[in-house]
Amino acid sequence: MCNAFNKKFIDEAAHALSNQNKQNMEKSCNSNFMKQAVDAAIKGMLANEGGPFGCVIVKDGKVVGVGNNKVTSTNDPTAHAEVTAIRDACKNLGSFQLDGCTVYTSCEPCPMCLGAIYWARPDKVYYGSNQEDAANIGFDDQFIYDEIPLPYEKRSIPFEQCGRDVALEPFNMWAEKEDKTEY
Repeated sequence: MCNAFNKKFIDEAAHALSNQNKQNMEKSCNSNFMKQAVDAAIKGMLANEGGPFGCVIVKDGKVVGVGNNKVTSTNDPTAHAEVTAIRDACKNLGSFQLDGCTVYTSCEPCPMCLGAIYWARPDKVYYGSNQEDAANIGFDDQFIYDEIPLPYEKRSIPFEQCGRDVALEPFNMWAEKEDKTEY
C-alpha cells in the first residue's frame, strides 16, 4: 500500500512538473512573436525577395526589428533574415547592441547569423524550424560547420595569410586610440 501511494504521488508530481515546465516554456516563448517571424518569412518569399526565412527582434514586449531573407533580391549573400532584422533593430534602437532584446527567428540560425547574433548580444534566441528542416528543402549549411575546424589549406576555399605587417597598422592605431567606442 505504501509503495502504491508513493508511486501515485511521484507520478502525480512528475505530471504536475511536466505541465509547469510546458506552461513556463509557453510563457517564455511568445508564439505571437514567432508567428510574426514566420509571417515575415512568407511575405518575403512570396515577394520573391529571398528564401523562406523571417525574424523579429523584441524589446520590452515590442517588436523593434523585422527582417526576412533578401539574398536574391539584393544580390547580397549576407542578407539573411536574422542579419536584416539585427540591422533594423539596431537602427531603430540607435545602438549596435541588442541588450534586453529577444530574437524570434523562423529557423535555427546558420553559422553566419549565429555569429551576427553573438556580436549583437541579445538576451535570448527562439527558433522555429531546425537545421535538418532547412536541409530538407535545400538549405543545408552543414558544409560550413565541416569547414570551420579544417586547417586553412584544406578548406574548399583556401585561406592564406598575406601582408600581416601592413594589416597590423590599424590594430596598433586602435590600441592607442583614446576616444574609441569599445564593443
